[in-house]
Amino acid sequence: MKDFFICDCSRFENKVITSTFVVVTKQVKPKKTGDPYLALTLADRSGHLEAKMWDNVEEALDAFEQDDFLKVKGLLNKYKNRFQLTIHKLRLLLDSEIDFADYLPKTTKDIGELWQTLAGFVASFQNPHLKALVEAFMADPEIAEAYRNAPAAKSLHHAYIGGLLDHVVSLCRSCDLMCRNYPHLNRDLLLTGAFLHDIGKIYELTYNRSFSYTTRGQLLGHMVIELEMLQAKIAQVPGFPADLKTLIEHLVISHHGQYDFGSPKLPMFPEALLLHYLDDLDSKMESMRAQFERETSESGWSGYNSSLGRPLLNTTKFLEKKEDREPEKKLEETAAVAEAVTAAQPEVTPTLSGIDLPEDLPEDLPEKEPSPM
Repeated sequence: MKDFFICDCSRFENKVITSTFVVVTKQVKPKKTGDPYLALTLADRSGHLEAKMWDNVEEALDAFEQDDFLKVKGLLNKYKNRFQLTIHKLRLLLDSEIDFADYLPKTTKDIGELWQTLAGFVASFQNPHLKALVEAFMADPEIAEAYRNAPAAKSLHHAYIGGLLDHVVSLCRSCDLMCRNYPHLNRDLLLTGAFLHDIGKIYELTYNRSFSYTTRGQLLGHMVIELEMLQAKIAQVPGFPADLKTLIEHLVISHHGQYDFGSPKLPMFPEALLLHYLDDLDSKMESMRAQFERETSESGWSGYNSSLGRPLLNTTKFLEKKEDREPEKKLEETAAVAEAVTAAQPEVTPTLSGIDLPEDLPEDLPEKEPSPM
C-alpha cells in the first residue's frame, strides 16, 4: 500500500515526497525559453494533484502515457493556494507493482445493501409496465454489474466506484419524500426517471485505471446511449404504452434542466422538473461533502470549488471552533467587566451616618463594666 496519499498534502507541505500515482492527464507545454515542460494531473483514490516537471523533460516525454502508473519524487508546495508537485524524478511502474485499490476511490457504503434498497423501490411500483421495464434492466447481468460499480461522473460528483448506484439510491429517497409532499405526482414515473437518468454512464465512462470517457461516450454522450438502451429494453416488455415511452424519453433528455447544461429539452411536466432539481441538488451536496473531505482550513473555509464557482464554508468545523473558544472568551469578558467596574468606582472613606463624634475624643477609652446578669 502507498505511504502517501493526496489527502495527506497538508502534512507534507514544502517537503520532498516519493510516492506512486496514476496519470489522469499529460500535456507537453513550452516554457518561455521554448523548451518543453510536462504538465500532469496525478491521482490516487483520495484525490487529484497537479504536477509539473521542468528539468530532464526530454528523457521523460516518451516514458509514459495517460492512464499509466508512475513512481514520482518531487517537492510538494502550494501555488495559488493549491497544492502542486514539482517533479524531480519519475519512472513507469510495472503491473506487478500496482495495487489498483490505491488509485480508484470507492464508496464506503455496502454495494449489496444499496442494490437491495434500489430493488425495494422498484418492488413498490404500482404501474406494471414501469415495474417490468426497470426489472428488465436490473436482471441484465452485464448492466447490473456495471451499474453497481460505475462512477456517476468523471470528476464533478460521486466520482468513485459505486458512485452511480450511491447517487441513484440517494435520488430515489429524495423523490419518494417529495411524492409524499406533492401527492399529485406520478411516483412510479419519477422513480423510473431517477433509475434511468444516468444509466448510459456505464458505457460513457471507463474506470479501469482512472475515470475517463470512452470513445463512444465522448462522441455520443450518456443521454443518447440511454435512449438506445431504453429502446432495446422496452422491446422486451410486451404491450408497453407508446405514450409512457415518450414520457420516459423526455425524463432522460431533459434531466440536465437547461440548454446551457447540455439539455436538448427543458423539463415540461412536473416529474421531469422535479427530477432535474433533485438530481442537481444531490450532485451539489455530494460535491460539497467531497470538498470538505479533501480539504478545509482550520477556519472552516475550503478552497475554490470550480464546479460550484465559489469557496465553501464547513459549518460544522466553523461552529466547533467557536464553541472551543467560548469558555475562554467568557472568562476574558468576565475579567474585562470586573476590571472596568473596579476602575470606575471612586475611593470612599467609610463613615457612620447620623452620628456626630466629638472632636476631642480621647485616644484611650475606659472599658465599660459588664452588665450584671
